[in-house]
Amino acid sequence: MVQIDVEKTLSELDLSEKTALTAGADFWHTVPIPRLNIPAVRFSDGPNGVRGTRFFNGVPAACLPCSTALGSTWDVELLEQIGELLGDEARAKGTHVLLGPTINIQRSPLGGRGFESFAEDGVLSGTLAGYYCKGVESKGVGATLKHFVCNDQEHERLAVDTIVTARALREIYLLPFQLALRICKTACFMTAYNKVNGVHVSESRNILEDILRKEWKWNGLIMSDWFGTYSTADAVNAGLDLEMPGPTLWRGEILTHAVKSRKVPDHVLDERVRNLLNLINYADKSGIPENAGEKELNRPDDQKLLRRAAAESIVLLRNNNSVLPFDKNKPIAVIGPNSKVASYCGGGSASLPPYYAVTPFEGVSKASKADIAFAQGTYAHQSLPPLGPHLKTNDGKQGFDFKVYNESPEEKDRKVVDRLHLVNSTGFLADYKNTEVKSDLFYADMEGNFTPEEDGLYDFGVTVIGTGKLFVDGELVVDNFTKQRKGSAFFGAATAEERGSRLLKAGISYKILVQFGSRPTSKLNDTRVVNFGPGGFAFGVSRRRELAESIEEAVDLASKTEQVLVVAGLNGEWETEGHDRETMDLPPGTDKLISRVLDANPNAAIVIQSGTPVTMPWASKVNVLAQAWFGGNELGNGLADVLYGDVNPSGKLSLSFPVRLQDNPSYLNFGSERGRVLYGEDVYVGYRYYEKTGVQPLFPFGYGLSYTTFERSNLSLDVASEKDTLEDGEIVTASIMVKNTGSLAGAEVVQLWVENPATTGIRRPVRELKGFKKVFLQPGEKKDVKITVEKKLATSFWDEIRQSWASEKGEYKVLITGTGQETLSAPFAVEKTRYWVGL
Repeated sequence: MVQIDVEKTLSELDLSEKTALTAGADFWHTVPIPRLNIPAVRFSDGPNGVRGTRFFNGVPAACLPCSTALGSTWDVELLEQIGELLGDEARAKGTHVLLGPTINIQRSPLGGRGFESFAEDGVLSGTLAGYYCKGVESKGVGATLKHFVCNDQEHERLAVDTIVTARALREIYLLPFQLALRICKTACFMTAYNKVNGVHVSESRNILEDILRKEWKWNGLIMSDWFGTYSTADAVNAGLDLEMPGPTLWRGEILTHAVKSRKVPDHVLDERVRNLLNLINYADKSGIPENAGEKELNRPDDQKLLRRAAAESIVLLRNNNSVLPFDKNKPIAVIGPNSKVASYCGGGSASLPPYYAVTPFEGVSKASKADIAFAQGTYAHQSLPPLGPHLKTNDGKQGFDFKVYNESPEEKDRKVVDRLHLVNSTGFLADYKNTEVKSDLFYADMEGNFTPEEDGLYDFGVTVIGTGKLFVDGELVVDNFTKQRKGSAFFGAATAEERGSRLLKAGISYKILVQFGSRPTSKLNDTRVVNFGPGGFAFGVSRRRELAESIEEAVDLASKTEQVLVVAGLNGEWETEGHDRETMDLPPGTDKLISRVLDANPNAAIVIQSGTPVTMPWASKVNVLAQAWFGGNELGNGLADVLYGDVNPSGKLSLSFPVRLQDNPSYLNFGSERGRVLYGEDVYVGYRYYEKTGVQPLFPFGYGLSYTTFERSNLSLDVASEKDTLEDGEIVTASIMVKNTGSLAGAEVVQLWVENPATTGIRRPVRELKGFKKVFLQPGEKKDVKITVEKKLATSFWDEIRQSWASEKGEYKVLITGTGQETLSAPFAVEKTRYWVGL
């Protein structure tokens, strides 16, 4: 790659080349123009790891805790280090631009991609995102703020019209993007799928041009979300530089015609191309070669960082009687559906194959010095767990053979045209290619040997974009060929899982054969907007258990063991891109299991894994409760570190946990109705609603316990004198003494809130988070902590009449909170009302 003279190159490009540059070449690359030495730039999915260029059989990667977990660390230094790790991972994958972070707002616990965003609050989300991006870009890799803006649900996400007031748009939904840019001017933005007030964001001149480029003075590249371009002239004229992915649907010859007919002015097309050429120059400075090979890192220091992130994200919600930390020298019973399953990330484009993933059971087993017992209790899966890792090839390797044919199984003397060794039995073939495969119509046989550990009735399942059959020792057990039903897997493109069962004996090897036909063989009526290529497959297995009997086994074990750990929750099936959750409930049977175990042992530690809140009908009787999220590669080790006290928990909730779904402010206004969603809660999202209405959440935003205690004292404010106009740098500095008054080292998160004046001008939240700082203290140690906030950001609301921010005259109050109930306060005044716009 080489630095381009942008203006000279613009003058040398012909019209067809210019239009070609404004769309992707394929799923991950821009179009190269070899005659002018214009290389391709490579993108890759984040936000919680760098996938590389392959959905199917990709190179494994470091997988971070999900973003709500990272949000719960409240740690800007950690987020910058996480960004640096992602930058290194991107370089290893030959990636010039990372497609993350996601900084949408969690309006509702039901949002399918809620786990991808940091917080329900723009200050926390935007600040953490800014440092995340700073870390990524320190490695020469571009970061992408997404999805700009109001992409807060999955239901009809390509079509839904978000109806939102200008005030809520500014104060809640645009704010995290605005604050992130104050810390790091990212290389890229990605537009949201949805409309905002009647216009798709990728066609919104107001949002892309007026706000992002003119008001915020940002000059990077704006790309569409994948398949999130819906027009030619409207999108180009609005400021959308790049349509992704390729090959183009809306540009190319269509855009050439639009330019020739003056639907798109020449200078506007030049501006789109100029931004792409500037991104190419940015990518060139990274030194990452064009079309670079992909490799693994998996370095020891990275593993330590991921373990630290997993542990620091865990939020201790209850610890009555100081049951935790556990004693490593005492036996422990580990119970529950998530114990021996690594729920390391949510589903959809955020998912990726990890280098490894440590289950909670594995983490506790490594840490404990005493006996460990296990009981399943219930399952948490929707579709059956992957069979692939439990298979062996004929030569003894973990996994199975994947053999591809151009002919169907009915044809004799078929020729194998491709052969792979796979372990993962979930294969999304969107980017599968082989020169011997003649078209999207092909067939694959997947073969391996399964040796069960227990006697019993085993359920097998097959899900496909295409068709599939599963055989056990030559007997057809699952038929997803003859009759097919619509399902939600693979972004909503797949069939429902079809199942069959077979009695199996422990220790006996059974030959498994899955016959797959690619997408053109499907019998489903395909009405989707997006075509994901040749299809996909998933096949799984689970030993059938009678729920009542399995729960009784768990209860019996809990009653006989002093130290009991229950790990339950959701996974990437329940929380995933493509569809929203229908309820906040845990998987069937889970609440009954937890309640019965607590009856048998009230001091059992309940650990929930989810990216967003779940209902907890047993909350009144739980003594020990922690939120562990989707914890990445090191989730099991990080959890064990906290349970045994090697790490003192310091996480604080990044979003409010309501008692029930009906308590959430978006309850009546979530999901598309006739193509639109009304953001009826306005600015009262999350804690702003609960505090304004007096509705008590189960656990509030910013809440979290520690194994030690802290004291906050001596609050003082230094308030800059006001000028005639509001300028950057007019600040309020809060100074606080923080002391660790307990017997264990630990970290405190000091939270600075501003209580708004009781004015008659406009209704406002009771208080709003405006700053925070995390500080680590040894037992007895005390430190002076300073938190600085800009007065204009700390006091302003969006004035819809003036179309500007308004810092209104009045008496404000700084509130300081942290671990425990203690709140410090100090007043400050805004002497005169002033208005401002900009970043």
